[in-house]
Amino acid sequence: MDNYTARIADTELAERLAAAGAVLIEGPRACGKTETARRIAASSVLLDIDENARDAMSLDPSLVLAGKTPRLIDEWQVEPRIWNHIRRAVDQRGDSGQFILTGSSAPADDITRHTGAGRISRMRMRPLSLWEMGASNGKVSLNGLLRGEFDGNGPTDLPAGELAELICRGGWPGDLNRSVKACQIARVDYLDEIRRVDISRTDGVARDPENVGRLLRSIARNVATTVSARTLAADVGGEDQPADQTTVREYLTALSRLMVTEEHSAWSPRLRSRSILRKSPKRHFTDPSLAAAAIGFTPNRLLKDLKYLGFLFESMVFRDLSVYARACDARVYHYQDNTLEIDMVVQNRAGDWCALEVKLGTGQIDAAANTLLKFRDRLDLGEVGEPGILGVITSSGYAYRRADGVAVIPVGAIGP
Repeated sequence: MDNYTARIADTELAERLAAAGAVLIEGPRACGKTETARRIAASSVLLDIDENARDAMSLDPSLVLAGKTPRLIDEWQVEPRIWNHIRRAVDQRGDSGQFILTGSSAPADDITRHTGAGRISRMRMRPLSLWEMGASNGKVSLNGLLRGEFDGNGPTDLPAGELAELICRGGWPGDLNRSVKACQIARVDYLDEIRRVDISRTDGVARDPENVGRLLRSIARNVATTVSARTLAADVGGEDQPADQTTVREYLTALSRLMVTEEHSAWSPRLRSRSILRKSPKRHFTDPSLAAAAIGFTPNRLLKDLKYLGFLFESMVFRDLSVYARACDARVYHYQDNTLEIDMVVQNRAGDWCALEVKLGTGQIDAAANTLLKFRDRLDLGEVGEPGILGVITSSGYAYRRADGVAVIPVGAIGP
């Protein structure tokens, strides 16, 4: 039986293969890259487990590239020399859709620096969104919000207990039919493997697993915030003295290359007010389940700490909007100046944009709407244009437009 869960990435992969000679799919381990690639690949080689293929790389790399196309080269970074051979093969064949490369860590930039326009297209995969998992009905389209299209609809019920379970379960395709407890055990093991083994494989530099573990816990405690390297260094160093900030930044770079963590970049529009923009990124795990696992939060414990549940809810919304944004050629930012913050600003390549506040409780909707309206007043709308929508994303309830024009959108109604 085919248990594959359809992904938004399926369409993107097909489009990129039609446009380029090869497509590189990057994403964290276990997010489903290989299975997605196998759906369209005509042949494959798994470099992480195929010793014969790795031996062939030393003798004649063309043997590894031979096969029906598109040919999947899984975990290509195990043999990074293959990058240039793929690039040359694409040039020689002159056809699109020749290769699909997948990798769960990004090698040093010097390996992939010489890509050549139109040769190798990059796409990022993340864990499953709520819509892909079937936990959102998708009646409110992010693409529609960018264009100002929004219609209210019936209630979407996502009780706090179910939300906490979805956060702790995460969007990992292999965990869809497992219990929440089994998913949490898998995530703890995932992080343990990262701190003990994976983080040193990114560049061959040995790193203290205990320090990496403390850093992971610190990022988890400060998830969805603009936490500084100084604060993280203090946590990593423990009671004696802060860790060296340069070392912590190197750890952060390694975690980013493993695609375990990612930065939520700041939006920098032109303002008509005298507000001072701040450009520090927020920090997230690629899936909020990793944050919960890093500090041992279960669904029941999350329900006893609603403030932290709110941070993880925001992180989950960032994951989902990042997935949906891929389908409409957009990116997800946050906004911060010296007096005001906006959780999510989504903007596509054409310049269409919307601003969204993320609030766990309905009692926070009024304050969030006022913040969004103040934000719009600070912008030079002649430069950035009117927003498609100003909206407040909540955990559950009705989707409707307020008298002031601000939309209220339950997370269980959002889709691509």
